[in-house]
Amino acid sequence: MGDQIANGKLSLFLYKIKPYVAMVSLQFGYAGMYIISMVGLKRGINHFVLSVYRHLIAFAVIAPFALVLERKIRPKLTLGIFLRIMVLGFLEPVFAQNLYFVGMTYTSATFASATANILPAITFIFALIFRLEKINFKKLPSVAKVIGTAITVAGAMVMTWYKGPIIELISGQSQSHHTSTASGEQHWVTGTMMLLARSCGWSGFFIVQSFTLKLYPAELSLTALICLMGALEGAVATFVVEHSMSVWVIGWDSRLLAAAYSGIVCSGIAYYVQGVVMKEQGPVFVTAFSPLAMIITAALAAIILAEQVRLGSILGTILIVIGLYAVVWGKSKDPTASALLIKDGKAVAHELPITDDSNRSSITVGNNTNDSTTIGAAGDFKVPIKAQES
Repeated sequence: MGDQIANGKLSLFLYKIKPYVAMVSLQFGYAGMYIISMVGLKRGINHFVLSVYRHLIAFAVIAPFALVLERKIRPKLTLGIFLRIMVLGFLEPVFAQNLYFVGMTYTSATFASATANILPAITFIFALIFRLEKINFKKLPSVAKVIGTAITVAGAMVMTWYKGPIIELISGQSQSHHTSTASGEQHWVTGTMMLLARSCGWSGFFIVQSFTLKLYPAELSLTALICLMGALEGAVATFVVEHSMSVWVIGWDSRLLAAAYSGIVCSGIAYYVQGVVMKEQGPVFVTAFSPLAMIITAALAAIILAEQVRLGSILGTILIVIGLYAVVWGKSKDPTASALLIKDGKAVAHELPITDDSNRSSITVGNNTNDSTTIGAAGDFKVPIKAQES
C-alpha cells in the first residue's frame, strides 16, 4: 500500500508539472526559430514563401499521426468548424507570421522575440472582450491582471518610440555594426508596429483556437488542418503579391533549414502542444512563457548574429516582464479545468484513476482537512488534485 501511495504522489507531481515542462520546451524551439529564420531571410528567401513551405512541411509531418492516432475520436467536420479553421489558417500562418518576418528584418531577431512578451497582455484583453476572463476589482488577482496589462502596454510603447544608446553585451559589437544604413533606422518604428500587430494576430489565433477545440477536440487533426489551410491561403497571398515564379526556388541551405525547422517545431509540434495545454490551462497560461524565448534568443543573437541591443529595448523589456508576471500571478489564482470544482465555497478534488488489474482494491489519498486512506473494491487508485481558491 505504501508503494501505491508513493506512486500516486509521483503521478500527481508529474501531472502538475507536465504543462510547465511542455511550454518551457517550446520556448527553446521558438528561440531557435528566431535565429534560423533570420539567417534564412538574410540569404534571400521570400517571407511569404517561407511561411507556405513551413506549413506544408508541418502538414506532411503531422497528418499521418492525426490519421492513425485520432481515427476513432475525430469529430465530424461541419461547415462552422471549417470556417473557424480557415480563420485560424489566416490569423497566425499568414497574417502574424508574415508581419513577424518583415518586422524582424526591419529590427532584429532579439527585438522581435522581445515584442512577443506583450502577447499575454493582449490575450488577456481579448479574453475579457470574449468573456473568457472576468474582472472583480474587489479582489487583488483581478487588480493585478489589469495593472499588469497596463504596464505591459507601456513597455511596448517604450520599445517602439525610444531606442537609446547601444549596449555592448560583447566587446567590439558596436564597431561591427557601424555601417548600419539610414534606411534601416527609418524602418525601426515601422518594423515595431508590424511586430505589435503580429502579436495581436497571434493572440486572436489563441482565442479562436480555444473556442474551436471545444467543438473539435482532436488536437492533431486540428493542427494538420490549420497547417494545410495556412499553406493554401499563404500560397494565394504569395501569388497575389509576388508574380515571379523564381521566388519559390530554394536550395539545400539555410533557407530550407528555416522552412523545415520552423514547420516541424514551431507550427506542427507547437500548435499541437499549445492546444493540449490550452484545454487544461487556458490561452493566457499558454502565452505566459514568452520571456524565456526572449532571453535565449538575445543570448544566441548576440553571439551568432552579433546583433545590437539598445537601452530602449532593455527598459521596455523589463516593463513588459514585470507587467507580464503580474498578469500571470493574477491568472494563477483562477481555477483551471484540471484543478478543482468549487462548490459552496469549498474545494472538491478531481480524481485520477489508475487501474490495477492484479489487485482489485481502491486506495484514495485525500486531504481537505485531514489526510485519509480508504480501501474499496472499485479497483482504482485515486489521487485528488487540490485546487487554489480564487
